[in-house]
Amino acid sequence: MTRVRRGYIARRRRTKIRLFASTFIGAHSRLTRTTTQQKMRALVSSHRDRGRQKRDFRRLWIPRINAAARENGGFHSYSRLIHNLYKKQLLLNRKILAQIAISNKNCLYVISNKIIK
Repeated sequence: MTRVRRGYIARRRRTKIRLFASTFIGAHSRLTRTTTQQKMRALVSSHRDRGRQKRDFRRLWIPRINAAARENGGFHSYSRLIHNLYKKQLLLNRKILAQIAISNKNCLYVISNKIIK
């Protein structure tokens, strides 16, 4: 019987998985089955944590805005500031407001005074 050479498709797939898992430790980067499992786990974690990262940053921005608003105006709270922004239809998201609160507090003070009047 003649010798049959196997195709390259399976090898190419395994090589692609190995390249993805090349930074993993131990058998997680060497053995095909564990590498495949770790790849699936890594992709699930990255998908889940992208949403979690958005939540975490929003939770960071809100206290920053609140502290800057209370410091500048003295009587404004975060909720009043955001409510007045929506009433005046100013499209400033919390990320931009937090950056303004850190870098240029006078600018936030001017914005809060403009929306009240």
